[in-house]
Amino acid sequence: KMAEKQEEPSNAQNGEPDNAEEGEGKKKKVKREDLPPFEIVTGERLPAIFFKFQFRNVEYSSGRNKTFLCYVVETQGKEPVTSRGYLEDEHAAAHAEMAFFNTILPTCQAGARHDVTWYVSSSPCVTCAQRICEALRKNKGLRLTIMVGRLFMWEEPEMQAALRSMKEAGCKLRIMKPQDFEYVWKNFVEQEEGEEAKSFVPWEDIQENFLYYEEKLAEIL
Repeated sequence: KMAEKQEEPSNAQNGEPDNAEEGEGKKKKVKREDLPPFEIVTGERLPAIFFKFQFRNVEYSSGRNKTFLCYVVETQGKEPVTSRGYLEDEHAAAHAEMAFFNTILPTCQAGARHDVTWYVSSSPCVTCAQRICEALRKNKGLRLTIMVGRLFMWEEPEMQAALRSMKEAGCKLRIMKPQDFEYVWKNFVEQEEGEEAKSFVPWEDIQENFLYYEEKLAEIL
């Protein structure tokens, strides 16, 4: 079993710690407009504090009850187009995976081939897995690779079956390596204004946790 540092956020029900950057003496509140409940949040870059908490590849993910999904869509049309951004869900209405199919994919060129890569904080739930399978079967031009930070409820038989069904539908499932977390940090995380871009600092056990999940996923698939 992997050890998880006890770092429960005080507003754990939102899955967001309320003090920013560790290592800084003063606590900074995350500046954020109040969002109506159950909204899907979209954007190009997510706050660093959300990345550091939500994407952390620990085993017991208490407080991490949202899904953060960073996406890259490469459309192979007459003129190749690449689009990227992120989705975050409030886990009561549509999940981020559903929101991608409902709001992002329809804006892409119809009839073209789309190579889609997701970098997701945790693997999809059973319902989202079913939706992913449907989308892949319906849209023959869609290629989907999902890079996940953690496996969600992987011990549950129905979750294992859902992961296998995604693979059978043509979805490539991978566990995020330290290099993948660094890629997300560089491409999807906002830096403080006026500061030079900070390099990615891997957390303790990042490699060990990656190997742990990689082994579990291999056993399931």
